[in-house]
Amino acid sequence: MDNQTFTQCHMSAKQFYKFHHYYYGQPIDISIYNHSFYEIYMFISGNISYVIEGYTYHPSPGDILLINHNETHHLDTLPLSLPCECIIFWLDESFFHRLHEIGEDLTACFRDASQRNCHLFRPSKAQITKIWNVCKTIEREYQNHELGNHIIAYSSMVELLVLLNRAYYDIPNSTYKNTAKQEQLNLIIAYINEHLSENLTLDQIAEQFHISKYYLSHQFKEYTGLSPYQYIMKKRLARAYHMIHNGKNITYACMESGFRDYSNFLKAFKREYGKNPSELTKYSFLKM
Repeated sequence: MDNQTFTQCHMSAKQFYKFHHYYYGQPIDISIYNHSFYEIYMFISGNISYVIEGYTYHPSPGDILLINHNETHHLDTLPLSLPCECIIFWLDESFFHRLHEIGEDLTACFRDASQRNCHLFRPSKAQITKIWNVCKTIEREYQNHELGNHIIAYSSMVELLVLLNRAYYDIPNSTYKNTAKQEQLNLIIAYINEHLSENLTLDQIAEQFHISKYYLSHQFKEYTGLSPYQYIMKKRLARAYHMIHNGKNITYACMESGFRDYSNFLKAFKREYGKNPSELTKYSFLKM
């Protein structure tokens, strides 16, 4: 595969999904973010730390990370001993809608990884060989302009999702990799996610878990890279984005996401996504 210099927004767009093969030779620090689409992170080489919903993973070559839509995550490179290389796929929900119509739910592995709080897995050697071969086909069709290249790339993307789901569910429970360091913090994050539409304050959360709010702030920042307030705001905005993207009324999405002031919601939304809620369209993910 051809290696390309890493730039955060350098992704070629196809309808419903995006693909890129990243190669970077210097340490990077990507800001924490979330988005309304699914992400597949396929690690090839290097030395990185990937944080998803407060869980920290250190992938080895051949490991795959599955990131459900609206999950907060960020990537850090550690002191480099080798250049870092990976393949990333972004998939809009509309990609899966077509598959649902024929009775296939290929989002299952993403949901299960999210519910387990275990986003990293390693396929067998035979499985990873099949997966890489499909990736090569997708990359080749992305780069040429021959008749039918879009069809081959699309069908290969579907094949990749089937292979990933099969590989994910073939792995025994005991071999799932989970390197989370703070079980209490995991419970706090789960609590926040379950109560986003309610009034959440630092004092209230600290009282709920019988800990100091100062200790809570310190631990939250250390393991997620965000303050509790920043995390709550990102999750509320992601929920609102997801609802509006799928046709919900903007005011309804605002209130259901936990915002009590509509004007503040509009300002925060514009800061986070660079556009107003009214500008969202069904395929707005393609423009990000």
